[in-house]
Amino acid sequence: MIKYDIVNHVVNRTGLSKTRAEMAIQAVFDSMKRALENGERIELRGFGIFNVRPRKTGIGRNPRTGEEVIISPGKAVRFKPGKDLQSL
Repeated sequence: MIKYDIVNHVVNRTGLSKTRAEMAIQAVFDSMKRALENGERIELRGFGIFNVRPRKTGIGRNPRTGEEVIISPGKAVRFKPGKDLQSL
């Protein structure tokens, strides 16, 4: 399923115009992105939890040369499914 499919589903369920449904969905996605950028946790009951966790520094290898490369620390978005979603 892609964003286009979600927009069409919202149009069919609500009767909104396609542009208004797309604007609403984009607003939801934008607010979720901003919350995650600020380090906030997003909890959608029955669906799951999104949060940002730090990644450790690691050591990897360049596949061509076999040389060790230091992987810098960063952040990663994690998703934990809710109870309703786990039962699928």
